[in-house]
Amino acid sequence: MQEWHEIIIPSTPRARQQTEAQIMKIVGDRGFSEEARFSIKLAMEEAVTNAFKHGNRFDKNKKVIIRYSCNDKNFTLSVRDEGEGFDPSRIPDPTAPENLTLPYGRGIMLMNAYMDRVAFSPTGNEVTMVKENR
Repeated sequence: MQEWHEIIIPSTPRARQQTEAQIMKIVGDRGFSEEARFSIKLAMEEAVTNAFKHGNRFDKNKKVIIRYSCNDKNFTLSVRDEGEGFDPSRIPDPTAPENLTLPYGRGIMLMNAYMDRVAFSPTGNEVTMVKENR
C-alpha cells in the first residue's frame, strides 16, 4: 500500500526549492540511484514551474498541490495547479524545426524523457509521474 504525502505551496520559487529539497532527501534515503534522483528532480522542477507559470500564471495567491509517494520500488509524484488546464496533445513538438524557438513544450518533453510514466488529468491541470527504482 502506498503512503501518500501532500504539500501545498504558494506559486513562488522559494517554496518550490524548499519542497524539492525535502522530497529529494526522501528519495535519496530510499536508495534511488543518482541517475533516478536526477530524473526525479528535473521532472519535478519542470512540473512545478509549469504549474506556476502556465497554470497559476505566477499568481502568488494561487496554490500548487504536490502529492507524492515513495517506497523502495517507485516514486510517484502528482502536481496540480489552480489554472484552467490544457490539452497536452495540442502542444507542438518542441524538437520540430519550426518549433525550436517557441517558448513552450520542452518541460513536457523532459518529463516524458526522464520519467517512466507520465499522465495528465482530463482537465489538464494535474500531472502524475512515476519513476521506478531500478
